[in-house]
Amino acid sequence: MSLQSDRWIRQMAEEEGMIEPFVGEQVRYNDGKKIISYGLSSYGYDLRVSREFKVFTNIHNCIVDPKNFSDNSFVHMEVDECIVPPNSFALARSVEYFRIPRDVLTVCIGKSTYARCGIIVNVTPFEPGWEGYVTLEISNTTPLPAKIYANEGLAQVLFHKGSEACEVSYADRGGKYMHQVGITLPVA
Repeated sequence: MSLQSDRWIRQMAEEEGMIEPFVGEQVRYNDGKKIISYGLSSYGYDLRVSREFKVFTNIHNCIVDPKNFSDNSFVHMEVDECIVPPNSFALARSVEYFRIPRDVLTVCIGKSTYARCGIIVNVTPFEPGWEGYVTLEISNTTPLPAKIYANEGLAQVLFHKGSEACEVSYADRGGKYMHQVGITLPVA
């Protein structure tokens, strides 16, 4: 597997619709205000977090069970700035829709701006053949509330191209997170 450059990412996004909407440069300012960057980088793509968030709450004293996850564990909100409580987490979704080629696997990692504030972004790999909006997991590891800015960068996607296409893709096996539209909770 080899890490793919900005040239390859641009070509795949523009010609194959791999990333929509696609921003072909690093955006660092919006209306003259400094923002957390997003768009094409040297060897990856910095995705944006949308205005849609589900913030974890313990109001209903639910048990966190990946086989039977309750939507009551979250407060749903659409905001420009989301506050994640101390030592808690939120789910969100990407602004961008991804279509991953059959010979590509991605790794998505949090941006250093957030990581240096104790905010960890965990996203599982986008498997060959997967497509959809990305459900983003945001953990606030600090004892203080943390702010997440909608429509700004949150994580970087790195594209690894295999020497050949996989025999069975995520789409072929009917992956349970295929074609996600909104924030998708665990599916057993």
